[in-house]
Amino acid sequence: MPHDVIDLRSDTVTKPTPGMYRAMCEAELGDDMAGEDPTVNALEAEVADLLGKEAALFCLSGTMSNQLGVRCHARPGDEVLIHETGHIANYEGGAAAALSGVTCRLVPGEGGMPGIDDFAPHVRADAVYLSSTAAICLENTTNMAGGRVWPLDRLREVSGWARGRGLKVHLDGARFFNAVVAGGGTPREIADCCDTVSICFSKGLGCPMGSILVGTAADVRGARRARKIVGGACRQAGVIAGTARYALAHHVERLAEDHANASAFWERVSALEGVSGEPPETNLVFFTLAPHLPTPRELCDRLRERGVGMEPAGPGRVRACTHLDVSAEQVRIAADALAEILSA
Repeated sequence: MPHDVIDLRSDTVTKPTPGMYRAMCEAELGDDMAGEDPTVNALEAEVADLLGKEAALFCLSGTMSNQLGVRCHARPGDEVLIHETGHIANYEGGAAAALSGVTCRLVPGEGGMPGIDDFAPHVRADAVYLSSTAAICLENTTNMAGGRVWPLDRLREVSGWARGRGLKVHLDGARFFNAVVAGGGTPREIADCCDTVSICFSKGLGCPMGSILVGTAADVRGARRARKIVGGACRQAGVIAGTARYALAHHVERLAEDHANASAFWERVSALEGVSGEPPETNLVFFTLAPHLPTPRELCDRLRERGVGMEPAGPGRVRACTHLDVSAEQVRIAADALAEILSA
């Protein structure tokens, strides 16, 4: 997509800020494969401490850190339970099955947040002819279910139930800090509900790539070995870890700006005839178009002609995502362009 487009397709499209570029150039480097990259080591220690966990492992992508989390808790032939829109089940290329021999069993749940009543019927009985239910996988914030934030009391309730059943809890925290800034709890409070947590640096935090897995020392030790197996052990990875450390220092609190921009966008768009949906809780805005309006694909194509990027998100549904490379003024321009198309 051209650089001059107001790109609301995803927060993955962000470019490094000048400060991030400096952090890349100034990062102290070593061989991370040998555990000798000081910038990676500092990042891992910093995030583990922030979340109150024993250890952390720097990864190349959110898919990698998620899949290493799954592998920590499930053996070949096991199942993990996950919401029907969950990223691990739908958008990671079948990696749980391909890499770990693990099946994702889909469960319902409003807003992408299954409750005990949603999970409980899907836990397998202990029988040799059945898959073993090993873990539940949660998302915070939810992605395709609406960018919702798990209320901390609900997260604690579901986590407590799962652990009481002997199930592990993995959190896909691709937008973990969006949940924190939106009032979903402190990093430690959220992480305390989970055995492993995956956090992306390449979304709202604005890094060019990178993710991290946090958990017990034993889980991270096993994940480190698995990271090597899947080709994720790098050498001077500090050039990327440096951007993550910069983002943690400078880009967390500013996520509130993205949330405010998403709310402003929704306020304008929701007033249009034939548009429906729920107000955003974070930086993701989903809206549904009435049948008489252009289809999501037609709308997005017309928006692109006007210099605005958005993406279809299912039948009749469109997603817009605010981030640090889109200003409040650009969000207003994007909303006006959408209004002009739908009002024509």
